[in-house]
Amino acid sequence: MFQQLKGLDPDPILGLMAKFRADPHPQKVDLGVGVYRDPSGNTPVLECVTRAEQTILAGQTTKTYIGPAGRAEFNDAVTQLVLGPGHPAVRDRRTVTVQTPGGCGALRVGAELIRAAAAGVRVHVSDPTWSNHVPLLGSSGLRLERYPYYEPASHRLRFAEMLAQLEHASAGDVVLLHACCHNPTGADLDPQQWETLIGLVQRRNLVPFLDLAYQGLSEGLGADAAAVRRIGAAVPEMLLAVSFSKNLGLYRERTGALICIAETAGRADAIRSQVLQIGRSMYSMPPDHGAAIAARIFADPALTSSWHRELEQMRARIDGMRVLLAGQLKTARAEGDFDFLSRQHGMFSLLGVSGQQVALLRERHHVYMTSDSRMNMAGISPENVGYVADAIAAVLRC
Repeated sequence: MFQQLKGLDPDPILGLMAKFRADPHPQKVDLGVGVYRDPSGNTPVLECVTRAEQTILAGQTTKTYIGPAGRAEFNDAVTQLVLGPGHPAVRDRRTVTVQTPGGCGALRVGAELIRAAAAGVRVHVSDPTWSNHVPLLGSSGLRLERYPYYEPASHRLRFAEMLAQLEHASAGDVVLLHACCHNPTGADLDPQQWETLIGLVQRRNLVPFLDLAYQGLSEGLGADAAAVRRIGAAVPEMLLAVSFSKNLGLYRERTGALICIAETAGRADAIRSQVLQIGRSMYSMPPDHGAAIAARIFADPALTSSWHRELEQMRARIDGMRVLLAGQLKTARAEGDFDFLSRQHGMFSLLGVSGQQVALLRERHHVYMTSDSRMNMAGISPENVGYVADAIAAVLRC
């Protein structure tokens, strides 16, 4: 059976992780892997997570199944956290929220739902986008097309070009959008641009599919969901993939959710039945531990307050490292203007150098980033920022 199978190249990010681990250089710096790191380079377990987990384990009496929709109190809390209290779609019973194995699971379940509803539609994906968007959606059999979003060399949004291309999208097509902290660029739409885009989506009768993987890491929990809430109130149908890997640090627990907004409550019921069947056929039911932790944090005011404080500290640290790196690049007299780093949001930015220069950073200076020059800003620390800036400046002079 397996004689004809050929070995595949490793996933680029996983391969980069392996190279970094094998590098013995004492000053090596990992800016590639997309996890939050504290100033010491550790990806910590949040205090609120530890406290919630201890309470759960102390009171746990069973490991029985929870069902394909996941934990009900988690789903309800996620709906409120993302869409906010009093959202018209929630009020009118037009929402369906199901727990999924991480944000990746939400994206794939959403893709399968789209394919079941309208297999011939196109899904329009930003150029550039997170590297896993294409396999997660495309492997379902959906047809993907790219729309212009960002120019790495000039560090500018291509908003006019984006609108021009989406004006030619067919009615019923899906548009995949990053709700905040665009990965890999860190360049987000401003409120006026969101309003313009919403008008286009309404006029062209497009279906938004938003990826909300970093809520709270741009401007705050409420502000980072503002575009989501506005779009959800303006369109009859919407999909939303939510992840708690970054903002709760639940990476290995695979904690996510898919939120669907339907035109009517009756259609929401039909969507729910479809989504549950899709989940049942793919993974039977989602893992519970991370969702139990999140639900406990959301329900306990003391734990919620602790989470808000810790999340604000994470956001402030990332923002601080953006400013610090931009300043250090000026000090190192690196060629170019790097003020864009301070204007962008979230964990990632594109340095805007060539693949060859990325390779030089890795081979000569032991600074690791993905081949498109995506940098994880949480990998910067006060201790390594000078070394990183000098390495970038040296490579730019080559």
